[in-house]
Amino acid sequence: MPIATVNPANGETLKTYEAMGEEEIERRLQLAAATFRTYRTTTFVDRGRLLIQAANLLDADQEDIARVMTTEMGKPIKQARAEAAKCAKAMRWYAERAEGLLADEEPADSDVKDSGASRVRVRYRPLGPVLAVMPWNFPLWQVMRFAAPALMAGNVGLLKHSSNVPQTALYIEDLFHRAGYTEGCFQTLLIGAGQVDDVLRDERVKAATLTGSEPAGRAVASTAGEMIKKTVLELGGSDPYVVMPSADIDRAAQIAVTARVQNNGQSCIAAKRFIVHTDVYDAFADRFVEGMKALVVGDPMLDETDVGPLSSEQGRADLEELVDDAGRSGATVLCGGHRLRRPELPGWYYPPTVLSDITREMRIHREEAFGPVATLYRASDLDEAVLIANDSPFGLSSNVWTRDEAEVDRFVRDLEAGSVYVNGMTASHPAFPFGGVKRSGFGRELSGHGIREFCNITTVWQGA
Repeated sequence: MPIATVNPANGETLKTYEAMGEEEIERRLQLAAATFRTYRTTTFVDRGRLLIQAANLLDADQEDIARVMTTEMGKPIKQARAEAAKCAKAMRWYAERAEGLLADEEPADSDVKDSGASRVRVRYRPLGPVLAVMPWNFPLWQVMRFAAPALMAGNVGLLKHSSNVPQTALYIEDLFHRAGYTEGCFQTLLIGAGQVDDVLRDERVKAATLTGSEPAGRAVASTAGEMIKKTVLELGGSDPYVVMPSADIDRAAQIAVTARVQNNGQSCIAAKRFIVHTDVYDAFADRFVEGMKALVVGDPMLDETDVGPLSSEQGRADLEELVDDAGRSGATVLCGGHRLRRPELPGWYYPPTVLSDITREMRIHREEAFGPVATLYRASDLDEAVLIANDSPFGLSSNVWTRDEAEVDRFVRDLEAGSVYVNGMTASHPAFPFGGVKRSGFGRELSGHGIREFCNITTVWQGA
């Protein structure tokens, strides 16, 4: 895949880049290792000052970087602006809290005495250069939720971004440099997917984090396992959205539309499978389909646009295959279901689509639909709702709508997911751990859990 900016709204190639050669990669690896030796000794105050300066610059750049993101991967401009603002918020959150999150811990006095020590501490120390392999769908946020905690912990970053968002990748490197970080603290590697393995195998790279597809995660985890290196993986998701009879149906249907089509439906944590109790199924389905039909599909640079193009022609083709397979197998198309053919929209658009009468034999039941396509399921009771929700290889997040606290307890206990959002849609926040189970990956990002993922948790034992 070439490293290039291709506008998905019209298919026009705007900029292309040559992949870095071995000599430049080596220079950057040397610089990362050398920089880490000094950066690791800086104080939290110094690191926080740099990160806040980067956040201030990002705020000032918001409109410009939003337009770059929209141009490169097609998200509506209003969502791109919100993504930039969210990144600045997370940067400030870690700048202000990292010292407390990584403060030394002291075991109970009785345990210290029992060990024969006069004092015992648990200290969090940085690991070194961390390789981040990041996706195109949230090209700024996915990177910052790694970079902010990693830099505050004293690590340095190496970014291998998706090949279709090179301008965003280069912007992030430049942002940190303008904020005052030395060059080796955060570097973008303009390399192809085939070059990742060699970088990860390099002894100077101490760990890796990947957000992306299941095949990409398997490849990185396999190499990291062979090299005995720590990894965090956030992979696909096919999140359930369960609606029970006690729910506010109007509100649940309204939020369901946003939960499905955010980022043009290209989000791992987007709700994709809508599992509705039979008593309220018809009422929910009518409102949900009406809401999906009302969305404005159009130029992502316009503020009135709700849904822009998919990021690539291949992405649209993959989505079409899932929908067509479901149709051949008996699914009912309640809206959408075929690519848009409008002369004023020559890019890779696909309309908001709702499918019902889904069966286990359909590919869309097992595979992630990465685009604005929703599947509707009918459940006779709570037990069947849980069964359908868990009948997926993924387990990233989940959404539950109910006013019954006993039902909330059951869903929290039984849903196989990294998060359970009750009466609301899944959204990441710097204060809350984020990640999944099953084929959605392992490890956690954000919160104190995220900043500690790439730390050497060190026991310091002192005798009398």
